[in-house]
Amino acid sequence: MRLRLVASALAVLSLAACATAPPRPQPGPSPFPPEPAPSAPPAAPERILPLSALPGWLADDHAQAFAAFRETCATSRDVDLARVCRSARALAPLDEPAARDFFETRFVAEALPGEGVLTGYYAPIYAARRAPDAEFSAPLRSAPTDLKVVDAGLFDPAQAGRPGAAIDPGSGPLLPYPDRANIEAAAPAAPLAWLRPEDLFFLQIQGSGALVFEDGRRMKALYAANNGRPFVGIANIMRDRGLLAADNTSGEAIHAWLAAHRGPEAQALMQLNPRYAFFRLAPDDGRPPVGAANVPLPAGRAVAVDRTQHAMGELLWVDAEAPLLKGAFPAYRRLAVALDTGGAILGQVRADLYLGEGPDAGAEAGRVRHTLRLYRLSPRQAAP
Repeated sequence: MRLRLVASALAVLSLAACATAPPRPQPGPSPFPPEPAPSAPPAAPERILPLSALPGWLADDHAQAFAAFRETCATSRDVDLARVCRSARALAPLDEPAARDFFETRFVAEALPGEGVLTGYYAPIYAARRAPDAEFSAPLRSAPTDLKVVDAGLFDPAQAGRPGAAIDPGSGPLLPYPDRANIEAAAPAAPLAWLRPEDLFFLQIQGSGALVFEDGRRMKALYAANNGRPFVGIANIMRDRGLLAADNTSGEAIHAWLAAHRGPEAQALMQLNPRYAFFRLAPDDGRPPVGAANVPLPAGRAVAVDRTQHAMGELLWVDAEAPLLKGAFPAYRRLAVALDTGGAILGQVRADLYLGEGPDAGAEAGRVRHTLRLYRLSPRQAAP
């Protein structure tokens, strides 16, 4: 799902992850066959425009965008996009004018109808311990053996076609997998590590990250599975309860509040989100996290999307402005590639922008909650 399973804990705490996320995580085994690229109805002619007419097009870093496209385009199953991908991979890195010309001569844009929301996510770096103590009291759990990945429509027809999770009681029908509160009430079988509770909560929303142990050893925490419960953001709850100001429900502010109220008060608040993610550890190879498309996520150029609305590897133009949170950048206008998914990334005009690794990326991601207009880029010979 989103390195995913899908951002962002930040703005994503109210909407997201991929994850949660994720970055959203390297996907685990799925009972579903590979999805074909979602088919879209023919676009109205007035929604088709040249790239040069996209808002903010001339200000983008096209050389950087070309590099991201060149590195990730092989994930697409679209025949026409694969043709353009082969052309890109046959070229050396391009300078700014040549990169802009590459896109303008090969693609047209389709304005997707309506407005949505852009959020952000990142790969956090957290301290971890091999044994618990008063501060590091939250176990990082591996995927349980009794968790069965099923179609979520088994328990909620409205979620048919999306992955869910069940537990086999041994007799009778499958049951929904327990929620966060019930999982946390059970003793962990063999914890992978111990984290601060608020750090684990954010790691689950982001979908993956890095852990630094007391001896300095660094490991990657990679998404393995989730309990199939819906994601419930706590940002709006904290705002409505007066715990945070309406314009200060950033990830940074939420994390600080949870740390300051660590214990039953913070735990009760976090348990309002029934979704729970499980992980696996791997050596830290220094590479970016891998998203649902199974390629490393280029910072600032990868987005998590709704897989029922967009295909992995699809090229998109992000036009987002009017932020709701203080301290946010005023606008995000850039070319991005659909490389990830997230549990709360639903709808055609909805995206979660991966912003990189570490605290600086986290501070930025936590303030991204912008009004989004989205454009799909299609190869010219296959343009709607």
